[in-house]
Amino acid sequence: MADIVELLELCVQEGASDLHICAGSPPVIRIDGELVRVNHPVLMPNETKEIAYSVLNEYQKNEFEKNLQVDLSTGIRNLGRFRVNVYSQREAISIAFRAIPNDIRSFDEAGIPPIVSTLCDKNNGLILVTGPTGSGKSTTLATMVDKVNSEHPLHILTIEDPIEFLHKSKRAIVNQRELGTDFKGFSFALKAALRQDPDVILVGEMRDRETIELALRAAETGHLVMTTLHTNSCAQTIGRIIDSFPENAQEQVRTQLGMMLQGVVTQKLLPKIGGGRVLACEIMIGTPAIQSLIRENKVHQLDSMIQVSQKYGMMSFNQHLVALVKDGLIEKDVAIHSCNTEISILLDLMDREGIR
Repeated sequence: MADIVELLELCVQEGASDLHICAGSPPVIRIDGELVRVNHPVLMPNETKEIAYSVLNEYQKNEFEKNLQVDLSTGIRNLGRFRVNVYSQREAISIAFRAIPNDIRSFDEAGIPPIVSTLCDKNNGLILVTGPTGSGKSTTLATMVDKVNSEHPLHILTIEDPIEFLHKSKRAIVNQRELGTDFKGFSFALKAALRQDPDVILVGEMRDRETIELALRAAETGHLVMTTLHTNSCAQTIGRIIDSFPENAQEQVRTQLGMMLQGVVTQKLLPKIGGGRVLACEIMIGTPAIQSLIRENKVHQLDSMIQVSQKYGMMSFNQHLVALVKDGLIEKDVAIHSCNTEISILLDLMDREGIR
């Protein structure tokens, strides 16, 4: 059988972000966004099952057998922590391991724009970090939580599935709760959180309308709430939240968002010139103008407001792509391929900056 510890060691040595174990294929690692097959024999279904069950405890085995998938995190001494998803496919078991760095990066090291750091100093409200899977949302949130932990004597409560980055209490006290181990559902954990005297609440993901509703209520009642969504732009994020509610409740949600939104960071990780990856993001700050557009149901105007509000620290995704090309961090073709609007808009911005 494949030695899972040796494979994870290889993953760390090669700087890979992920390891995939699938029946009918050798192990595969992801380096700088690209999949690379490991020099190893093809894995058989009995081998992938044995590997999977070697990392699951009894509770997780029961969850897997009941739901045919399970999320967890695990740590290996002298190697690091990994987020794990075990799932069934074509009557065999596959496993996805995601490496979690031991050290939490600073804002500079992670390439997170400085304006995001200032959001961590807010007393209350809602901060959203969004983007597709594998875009570094967890890393950004960990950096934000670490700043609060290092600088403010507060109570930070995290509600996660699973716990990824481990935080030791510094100036703050940090309590981290994990789905399945410490609570049975996100909505139950969020309801209970308001009775646990937190100042800052991190919610791993706003998964459904009830979770969104509870997160908004927590922000309204004087807490700073940080959470994530799988959306590709700041405007889409606001639209997704509002559209999660029935039409007769949307005006109230727009009012809540208009009052409580502190900022949205939408991000992607792109191939960096010379190897590695670099963070590209769109940033929207909850200024009075932005809050007014949300309350007045003018979400379609948010993109334009972001583009003309750089003095407040905002920037569109295209503006950041142009800056990354200009700074020699990504290729022009990568920027064009990553553009999430009409390419002509990005090319026009590049032309203004003298990028040919």
